[in-house]
Amino acid sequence: MLLSLCRGAIIALPLVVAACADRPPLRTVTDFDAERYLGTWHEIAEIPTWFQRQCARATTAVYSPVAEPGQIGVINSCGRADGTVDTARGRARFTAPPAEGRLEVTFLQLGGYWIWPISGAYQVIALDPGYGWSLVGHPSRDYAWILAREPQLDDGTLRMLRDRLAVAGYDPCRLILTADADPRRGQSICELG
Repeated sequence: MLLSLCRGAIIALPLVVAACADRPPLRTVTDFDAERYLGTWHEIAEIPTWFQRQCARATTAVYSPVAEPGQIGVINSCGRADGTVDTARGRARFTAPPAEGRLEVTFLQLGGYWIWPISGAYQVIALDPGYGWSLVGHPSRDYAWILAREPQLDDGTLRMLRDRLAVAGYDPCRLILTADADPRRGQSICELG
């Protein structure tokens, strides 16, 4: 989910890199403010991923300040079908000037050091001016998430974000609504009409 692209995906990393090689770069925001981005975000929709298949409900990401400059603490969590909670702790760092919203994240730490070669891209391609929602993508166009501060977004915002995904080179119909508060949970964002 949200920053967990390569959690344990050592074998898949070369495939992800190869898949991105023939794609134009994603256009990201130009006024990203890391301080305003910190806090809790609820997953509203996602392109289903193998690394989130255990998530059945209440998927969130919490971003926090850390001592290392240019880095952000990450805690991703979700409820499993059996009622337990799956939690992953990681670290994100900027891969371009911070205002561009281009980060990479790793969930692998050895000997107190974050292992950056095993990381995934986290690129903010649209962001509410009030930081109420965020559209996050990956250069491969195989991963995308709609996040929000509240556990649901209105249909007008969802349709606008669906259109932005299409402009960014995604098949927006692959995005599935995942918010617990949405009675259409499990449906494609294209079913909004």
